[in-house]
Amino acid sequence: MEELIRSNDAVLISFVEALLKDAAIPHFVADGHMSILDGSIGVLPRRVMVDPERAEQARRLLRDADLGHELS
Repeated sequence: MEELIRSNDAVLISFVEALLKDAAIPHFVADGHMSILDGSIGVLPRRVMVDPERAEQARRLLRDADLGHELS
């Protein structure tokens, strides 16, 4: 898996997940359960991971949604 974005912003992560799901791009949110360790204060960023074969398509999707500045 290849990192697409890394963020502490739960709303951004949810939005990116929705975009990827609608585009049928398989993805995985890494470190999503790390909030247990940081006390749910959002210190540890979550990473949205995609298959390397679909990474460019996912990046294009995020750029089209004006989220290019969030790309890793």
